Amino acid sequence: MKALKYPLATEKSSGIIAIEKNNRLAYIVDSRATKTDIKKEFEETFKVKVKKINVINTPINQRKAYITLTSQYKASEIAMKLKLV
Repeated sequence: MKALKYPLATEKSSGIIAIEKNNRLAYIVDSRATKTDIKKEFEETFKVKVKKINVINTPINQRKAYITLTSQYKASEIAMKLKLV
């Protein structure tokens, strides 16, 4: 199963506060994916360490994951690779 679907590129999730200050990225993930699945796939894909994952289910039956990285990695670098900023 592929846990990560695509990065979320809304004004709130890809803004300076979310990426720079909080060191956080938002992703739409598979509805059956657990936090462990998401963490494992994200770390393998981007070669970073994940500090924390918050997952919410949206009213339109999507699952959104807010992925916070450890302080030694920068979410802004990953956002640039994904062309979010």
